[in-house]
Amino acid sequence: MQHEVQQVREEILEALKEVKDPEIPSVSVVELGMFYDAQIENGKVIVIKMLPTFTGCPALDIISRDIRLAVQSKISWAEEVKVEFVFDENWTTERISEEGRQKLKEYGIAPPPVKHKEGDPWHVDCPYCGSTYTTMENIFGPAACRSILYCRSCKNPFEAMKPVSNI
Repeated sequence: MQHEVQQVREEILEALKEVKDPEIPSVSVVELGMFYDAQIENGKVIVIKMLPTFTGCPALDIISRDIRLAVQSKISWAEEVKVEFVFDENWTTERISEEGRQKLKEYGIAPPPVKHKEGDPWHVDCPYCGSTYTTMENIFGPAACRSILYCRSCKNPFEAMKPVSNI
């Protein structure tokens, strides 16, 4: 039975790798560290628990729909797939995988710093040329989780994901 649960969990994670963040389509919800847990109820219902990156994220309904569709298409025995967002534990940017950080850069978004402590200075390298000669243009970006910066070296504007930590 334990082997079966582990196998189903791996199948779920494989399906979730295809679910992209609607605002950053190069990164999956797994790479963002949003996956929290999965359970099987009555042998037929899969309950997937996810950590939202921000409580008020407007993409949660889209992410929930995409998760249900992806898991139902990969796991045929599941009669129902439920998605629950966990709000009693905080998501932090430390949960973003190294692959996710690399994909953010490739998409033109500077990833948040690793092991950032709240209140520490936030140094952002340009995702295009890697220069540290960047300036904050606007703390408010196109989404609550991002800011707009400018690279003084390659002269490109870019977005940076804001650090969120519990450290």
